[in-house]
Amino acid sequence: MEERFAELKTCVVLGGQTFLGRSLVLRLLRLHNWIVRVADSARSLQLDPSSDHDSLLSQALSSGRASYQPVDVRDYSQILRAIEGSSVVFYMDVSDLQRHDFYNCYLIVVQGAKNVINACRECKVRRLIYNSTADVVFNGLRDITNEDESLMYPWKFEDMMSDLKAQAEALVLFANNIDGLLTCALRPSNVFGPGETQLVPLLVNLAKSGWAKFIVGSGENMSDFTYTENVTHAHICAEEALDIRMASAAGRAFFITNLEPMKFWDFVSLIWEGLGYQRPLLKVPYRMVWYILLLVKWMHENLGFRNYNHSVSTHYIQLASRTKTFNCSAAQKHIGYSPVVSLEEGVTLTIESISQLTIDTYCARYCTFNEQSRVEKLLGGGEGLDLI
Repeated sequence: MEERFAELKTCVVLGGQTFLGRSLVLRLLRLHNWIVRVADSARSLQLDPSSDHDSLLSQALSSGRASYQPVDVRDYSQILRAIEGSSVVFYMDVSDLQRHDFYNCYLIVVQGAKNVINACRECKVRRLIYNSTADVVFNGLRDITNEDESLMYPWKFEDMMSDLKAQAEALVLFANNIDGLLTCALRPSNVFGPGETQLVPLLVNLAKSGWAKFIVGSGENMSDFTYTENVTHAHICAEEALDIRMASAAGRAFFITNLEPMKFWDFVSLIWEGLGYQRPLLKVPYRMVWYILLLVKWMHENLGFRNYNHSVSTHYIQLASRTKTFNCSAAQKHIGYSPVVSLEEGVTLTIESISQLTIDTYCARYCTFNEQSRVEKLLGGGEGLDLI
């Protein structure tokens, strides 16, 4: 290692090419006190010179402050090569998950977590921070209102990925203080931001398919959201807390949010209106949508019905109609977390990053919303929808 980097700590960002992984890599490089190893499943890095992230990463790669290592978390030997000599591993979300393939998802999420833990122990890595999700305590059947980390995992999950993430998180926390490894897990809620691939793209797809007119349920349910930079900031806070061996941080999970709970459908409206769509006004009973989705899914699987929108899942309907807010006092107290980007600023930055998806205002107002969509026809038009 070059003498000028001798004082820098070495970290590995596993899942470093994912949405959150890329954001964390950028933040670590800007701190100027890390040598960053980016590890992901792709064989090589594909950099865009026009991207701020890729430009900074390219400079770091050239100077030796960053490197790239292809890693399949199912392959123990690849993990060993990637993390050897590092002091901390940030275990972010994994790329290339095919949600319809349960066995492969299990191998990547759960068995992958086992491999990472064992590799950290073998390589004498000191700190492992796992990026979990607030959904590990959500079963879809009951509201969660300002709950803290004492809330237990549910006995049964409606969503497969939440189940697998809960198993992986439990493994990481159980590994704390074994062979000198300190661990913790972060549980961000409804992560969004530029480049995000789940929540906001889902909302855009729903708007395009005609669902932008409808509120599922009462529309009064509250949710917590977390801007991407706040998640990566929380990872830095967690690493610093474990670095000084704060006993209160090790072996624990922490909810991470923007600390600004709001009505779920107000957030949805901000995104849709920012892209030129109309604010949803028609309220549809939760159970009506639930049964219609089950019927359409059955028709798709058994009768070859093609007009099936995979974006609208029963899990999404649960997220959209239930209250899900979390108490972040533990993260504030034990790892020193507080948001660095407000919810309002985060929404603005997110909309600006997807401005190419903005629809023509005239078309949105006079073409899309004055004609009955297939969704509205399926639900029986606007009459009688507000039955909550």
